[in-house]
Amino acid sequence: MAGLSVHSVLVTGANRGIGLGLVQHFLRMPKPPQWIFAGCRDPKGQRAQELQNLASKHPNIINIPLEVSDPASIKAAAAKVGEHLGGSGLNLLINNAGIAKLKSLDMETLEDMSEVYTTNTIGPLLMAQAFLPLLKKAAQGSPGSGLSCSKAAIINISSIAGSISSFFGWDMVQATSYRCSKAALNMLSKCQSLAYKEHGILCVALHPGWVQTDLGAAAGHPPPTTVDDSVQGMLKVLSTLSEKETGTFLDWEGNVIPWSYRIWPPSTPTSSSSRSKLPTLPASRQLQPRLGSTWGALA
Repeated sequence: MAGLSVHSVLVTGANRGIGLGLVQHFLRMPKPPQWIFAGCRDPKGQRAQELQNLASKHPNIINIPLEVSDPASIKAAAAKVGEHLGGSGLNLLINNAGIAKLKSLDMETLEDMSEVYTTNTIGPLLMAQAFLPLLKKAAQGSPGSGLSCSKAAIINISSIAGSISSFFGWDMVQATSYRCSKAALNMLSKCQSLAYKEHGILCVALHPGWVQTDLGAAAGHPPPTTVDDSVQGMLKVLSTLSEKETGTFLDWEGNVIPWSYRIWPPSTPTSSSSRSKLPTLPASRQLQPRLGSTWGALA
């Protein structure tokens, strides 16, 4: 990963699945981060055993108690990370933690929708707000005016299920609350990119593929992508990102995922000059629908 060199990174949902895979791959880098903050609900619990084993062998891993649906937990985690970093900032925040309720539309409830939104959308919002001072500090301490993940970045692990134009998998599992939460997360990522660009912070939404994790397999069909392949692909993508990609929605192979359908021609007359201003993605960067990319890992 020659293009990605970070002093510090925080991964949420780091005790299993994609989160754990990210921690493992950061350790394997030729020059691993000096600080790898691994956040999860109960870093001392049985479900974090593998993370505990890694931390016992690698002093650069700091396990952080973190419940992304709890503002007090987020605030405490930010304070603890700040203490470890001292005068330096946080280069990379990866909002990976997420949940899903795999229910049909007519079975969705207020409680389920609220719980999924709180973790998948509000959590990344509050995380970015809490860690913004540390991300700003990292950006200010990095040379150059461009944006990159090596400088300061927020990566929101999303899903193609949140793209209105790529509505595959509906017949397999509806999971309306999950789909809606990821669509909202995509909008949040765009808003963050606009608000934080002036601070030198890159922001993107990233679809990891349909990955072989506990939740990835919850739909009842075997996911085609391994955690290692997904994480390796995502880190390769992160190493190439610049200000040109901030605010975009990408998959683990670097393809641009459309937010929604672009209907043309519009219902009202439009001049040819205004048509020419509409962005058109190069064919090489447009996502070609594949069943294997339908679902995120639900990490």
